[in-house]
This record gives sequence, structure tokens and C-alpha cells, in this order.
Amino acid sequence: MTPPQAPAEARPVRAVGPLVISIEGVTKLYKMGDEVIHALRGVSLDIHRNEYVAIMGPSGSGKSTLMNMLGCLDTPTSGKYEFNGQNVATMADDDLADIRNREIGFVFQTFNLLARSDSLKNVELPLIYAGIAPHERHRRATEALESVGLGERIHHKPNELSGGQRQRVAVARALVNRPSIILADEPTGNLDSKTGVEIMALFDDLYEQGNTIIVVTHEESIARHARRIIRIHDGLIASDGPAD
Repeated sequence: MTPPQAPAEARPVRAVGPLVISIEGVTKLYKMGDEVIHALRGVSLDIHRNEYVAIMGPSGSGKSTLMNMLGCLDTPTSGKYEFNGQNVATMADDDLADIRNREIGFVFQTFNLLARSDSLKNVELPLIYAGIAPHERHRRATEALESVGLGERIHHKPNELSGGQRQRVAVARALVNRPSIILADEPTGNLDSKTGVEIMALFDDLYEQGNTIIVVTHEESIARHARRIIRIHDGLIASDGPAD
């Protein structure tokens, strides 16, 4: 499969806003029998509102561990992690779950949609967890689906949608809670080349509309859609700078 290519023309970079993520000296250790795996070895980085960031690295580099940390799916062994000024490094699981639901919109390679629910109900799910009233849930979920071009597919179930349409449902679900960041893990990994181009164009549009986006990928062509690329190697940041 030929991976999606970034636009050839120069792309403007929007002014960044307030600090959203601040990580300082973060380490993560895993024990496997008698062996200790150093997945992260003292990572420090800041991400501001209105940024479009790609995190790149080969398998085993630590990028998935860093993604889990950024998404509050895991906590560091040591170091500081603040999300919108809150110290999440030492939060309990329930508090982390609340941060994930309110502040982070996830987009996964495998879509993670409920097979027996239509697009509308899939997108409403984060709003149910947030305690939003049914009428408001319906309005916001419909609006999110319309924003990704699926206004006519709101009552279709995943098996009635193409791969690209399923990923658009996943993007709408990520947007519906108006999160601080959208965190996308290999968002084109299960898509053909043409559909991958369309999904990355959608992320470009979301960035232009003011969303803060973090894409985790091992594909150079995907990372080049971002405005900043952070490269991870052996649990350390090897480079951090503007995308070409």
C-alpha cells in the first residue's frame, strides 16, 4: 500500500495557544521476569493548544508508551506530567478516566466502534459517560457526524459503512466532547491508499478549524501532515522540530 502523501504546497502554521501538555523527565519501566525494560528514559516535552504534532518512531522505540502516557492510559514510573495544569502523573484510575473522557478524543487504527450500534449511538457514547442529557447528546452527535461528512449515514451501523466512513465515525466520536486534544494512533493503518489520503485531509481540515492534534505513526508520509515532528528512539527524544 502506498501511504498517503502530504500536500506539496507550503502550509501555514497557526499561532500556538496556552500550554496543554507538559512532560518533564518522564521514565517508564516494565518488569518482564527478571528483566527490566526501560521504555522511556527521561522524556521532556511541551505541547500547546493549536499545535499539530506527529510522534514518530520504529517498533520498540517507546512511541506507543509515550502515546499511552499522553492519553492518560498509563502513568509514569517517575517524572512530571501536567495536563491543562493538572498533575496527572499520580492520579487514581477513576480520575484518569475522567480526564480521558472530557479532555482527550481518541482515534484508533482499528476504529473501536460498537458493531450493533449505528453511527449516532457510537458518537453519543462519550456524552453518555459525561452525563449529557439525551436531547443534547443527539444534537451534538449529529453535528459531529455532519462535520466529518456523514450527515446522511447517522443511522448506519459499522458493517454498512466503508473503512473510511468508519474512521470518520471514530473522528466524530473523538470530536463530540470538544476535547483539548485529538490523539490519533496510526489513523490510516487499516485503510487503503486513497481512503488514507482522505482521512489525512480531514485531519488537516480539523487542524485549520482550531483543533489540537497529536498523531502517532511510523510512516514518514503521515507525519509530514503535521507541523511539528517528534522522533523517538530507544526511549529518548531523538529530535523535535518543524515538519518539512
